[in-house]
Amino acid sequence: MKQHAALTAAAGALAVLAVGTPFAYATLGNGSPAARQSAPSGVVARGKAYIETRLFFGTERPDGGPDVTDQQFLAFVDEEVTPRFPRGLTIQDGRGQWRDSHGEIERERSYELILLYPATEARLRDEQIERIRNAYENAYAQDSVARLEERTTADF
Repeated sequence: MKQHAALTAAAGALAVLAVGTPFAYATLGNGSPAARQSAPSGVVARGKAYIETRLFFGTERPDGGPDVTDQQFLAFVDEEVTPRFPRGLTIQDGRGQWRDSHGEIERERSYELILLYPATEARLRDEQIERIRNAYENAYAQDSVARLEERTTADF
């Protein structure tokens, strides 16, 4: 009896998801820059087209060396990031996790670096960001520095 009730509940939940999911995605818009940048009805659109890039830096070294310290990371930012993005940036502390090649979940302290720059500078900034990523990977024996990028608007 309990198995039948559980199966009925699962089937009901699946039906709700099947019917509701397309509607939910439709309300999110088509994902185009115009859809993301449009202001709600009756609200004045503010800002200019910008790119928001987020970089995720791990602190544990796969080679078994000591973790990257706050002082080391801030020195890296001073040497590699600030000269390329002198107008400003944001650093946030984080915790990251991933599944390694052996199937184990790895967790580590991390940093999230947020950069905003005009969309017209995207080609130039892409090259600079890749240099930052490569410099960190080489300096601290990292497998990778994750990169997330979104079009947005910004008003300062």
